[in-house]
Amino acid sequence: MTISPLRDSETLRQQKNLTATQKRANTETKEGVLVNNFIKDKQDGNINLEDTCDTLVISKSTQMPTRLYEKNNSSEKSILPISAIATGVMGTIALLSTFVKRNTKINLKISNEKRLPATTRNVALNEETHQALYQMIQSPTRKTILAGIGVLTLSAMAFMGKTFFDGFKDVWVKKREADIQKNMQEKLIDIETQSFAGKIQITRSMLSEKAREFEKYLSDDKEKILPNFGKHLNFTGKKQRENSSQNNNLNYFLLGAGTVAAIIGLGYLSLKNLTKSKTLLEDYVKNRKLLIKDIVKNSSNSTKENDKKLLEAYFQSIDANEDTINTYLKELKWDKTEIDEFSQKLIKKARTSTTKVNETIGGDGTPKPTFYSHVDDYRAFFYNWLLDTDNKQFKQLFFGITGLTALSYGGKLTGDAIKEVQVKKLNAQTEVDLQNRLVSTELRNFKSKKEAAIQPLVDEFYKQAQNGKPKEELKVIADNILFEIKNGPPFVYS
Repeated sequence: MTISPLRDSETLRQQKNLTATQKRANTETKEGVLVNNFIKDKQDGNINLEDTCDTLVISKSTQMPTRLYEKNNSSEKSILPISAIATGVMGTIALLSTFVKRNTKINLKISNEKRLPATTRNVALNEETHQALYQMIQSPTRKTILAGIGVLTLSAMAFMGKTFFDGFKDVWVKKREADIQKNMQEKLIDIETQSFAGKIQITRSMLSEKAREFEKYLSDDKEKILPNFGKHLNFTGKKQRENSSQNNNLNYFLLGAGTVAAIIGLGYLSLKNLTKSKTLLEDYVKNRKLLIKDIVKNSSNSTKENDKKLLEAYFQSIDANEDTINTYLKELKWDKTEIDEFSQKLIKKARTSTTKVNETIGGDGTPKPTFYSHVDDYRAFFYNWLLDTDNKQFKQLFFGITGLTALSYGGKLTGDAIKEVQVKKLNAQTEVDLQNRLVSTELRNFKSKKEAAIQPLVDEFYKQAQNGKPKEELKVIADNILFEIKNGPPFVYS
């Protein structure tokens, strides 16, 4: 028993809740499918793929792209450079060992007069914490222990403070970076929307253009033209961007002018402070010269040795030249020969550019370790102040240099944080500007690729039309070309 295709159980189930109109439409659709797929094909005695070719717009002669068969094989990588490097390194080591062997032979035969002198191995305590610990071990007195503990405590406080502010800076920069990224993404939405809308508009424009072209071949009415849905891509905001650019240029100019004015003002203030310092320095020199005059006037044989030390220190403190030294020392009531010797000593010292290294630093040549402290650290001034808290200059040195160090670090930290944020902000704006400028490039790219995909199909349509293909079949080709324009590559959503 044969069941009708229109009365099977699945069809009956689907039509159970349909209205009469819906049932009729459903039945007619199935009848059309059956006629197209079975009856129509059976009526045609010739079995071929012409309908399929028209549906898929398949040309009878389409060549593969010429670049398909290009072979760009890269040359085989060689391990020769690796081998050469390994061999070269080992060869260098072999040459070095040969040099050491030769030097050992020379050392056995050379005379003592020609032999290089021995040098003392100097161990520098460059870290203040190391120096403080060395002093506590070398001379554990109440002062050195108190000063060492103070330096270690200050070091711990400085470390924790640095850790806190570094972390605070990182958190602040990260929050600003998040804000910058959010603002950038907000701006990129508009730009991506322009690109997306432009691609859709390109597709619609191509559909309209090709539909009008195909209509001329398919319609008897040559004047019948489909409406134009829009051919030009217009985006608003260009004028606003130009105004924004002008405002930015004005802001940059004002900021630059303000910065130059601030530099000039601060430079003037610095020169004014230096002028005051110069005046104070001149007063200091005058005071020292008065002390020198007083020593020269009151000097005697009983105070001669002590006066020499004071005069040498005072002349050195004012950086006295030869004329100044001779002018003041000629008033001394000493023996002329002794005055000349002392004057020449001071003049020679003033002229000398270098001084002999201290034996505790340079060593005496004994090949044994020696220790010395060469500290470049703000904590060294704290150590000195704790050793002698009555010395006000030690106190001023500690607070001055420690304050300067803290301000320098804080300023650098603040400057780095602001710089990082501003760089990220400018980079984000640059990225937004770049993406905005790339919209037109992306649209041209989309259009050119779209045309590259569609043009061969359009050429095939014209070729078939010239060969006299019936309008019904040309209509199938045109429908599929328009479908390809709408849904084919490159895809709008990619």
